Amino acid sequence: MKTLPAFCLLLLSVSAPAWAQQTPPCPTLPTNAELQWEQRGDHSYIACKAVTADGRQVLNVMLTSRDPKISLERGLRAEEGNFSGREMYWYRPDLGGRNMPGMESRRITVVKLGKDQYAQVWINAESPAELATLRSLAQQLDVSAASATLLSAGR
Repeated sequence: MKTLPAFCLLLLSVSAPAWAQQTPPCPTLPTNAELQWEQRGDHSYIACKAVTADGRQVLNVMLTSRDPKISLERGLRAEEGNFSGREMYWYRPDLGGRNMPGMESRRITVVKLGKDQYAQVWINAESPAELATLRSLAQQLDVSAASATLLSAGR
């Protein structure tokens, strides 16, 4: 009978490190956003996808410890903004010069949050009004805790 308690202790000691290595949570969404995060990640990134009740992805935030090296051309610059306390610009997606329907309400940006801390943010709005709402929502997000946790987990 003494083997059962020993087995339980062994099981707990194996499970504890797995709990400690869980991916940090996505930033808190405002309660009135009516969106829900879908999340995935590991020690080097966190991908947060905000989805509507009908499953449409409208806002994506990826936090990473690696520079994404995404080239955002000045000619595609759209609006000034703020993300997690950092000033930045939103850009229209580069489609190789093609003008596709619905793309006027989509945006992308990359924000350097700190040393080895980056955020890539995409907005997939269906209208200019929804774009304005999602830009405002993105401005309210605070990713500092998640990005700091990500950075420390990667070391």
